[in-house]
Amino acid sequence: MITIPGSWEWLIIVAIAVLVFGRKLPGIMRSLGSSCGEFKKGFKGVEEEIKDVKDLKKDIDNITHFKIS
Repeated sequence: MITIPGSWEWLIIVAIAVLVFGRKLPGIMRSLGSSCGEFKKGFKGVEEEIKDVKDLKKDIDNITHFKIS
């Protein structure tokens, strides 16, 4: 059975990552953070598009007095 690592295991994983990546680690973390930010922006854009489509549907329903599924 696979479990989530505890505090000591995380400490060992971080130590190995520092030894392996060394000076590259800050750049890797920076790019990871920026990619997470871009993902959030993209997700927010999709949510706004869905809201716009729902608003447009409501407008069409009000104008035509028909209900669109």
